[in-house]
Amino acid sequence: MASLTTRPNFERADDFYAKLIAAHEGLSDDESMALNARLILTLANHVGDQQALEEALRIARPRRPA
Repeated sequence: MASLTTRPNFERADDFYAKLIAAHEGLSDDESMALNARLILTLANHVGDQQALEEALRIARPRRPA
């Protein structure tokens, strides 16, 4: 598979971000983390490519100073 797309790749990203933030309104920290986990797993299922998902994990994980 080709390298994971990391540049903006969808329309109205700001609108989606606003909806994402709104989805968390009124939730406890635990409920918010559970929502994020369900969203991640739903999108991972949609992607379906193990190599792409592993690359996404590498990209998303913060790098610790050596």
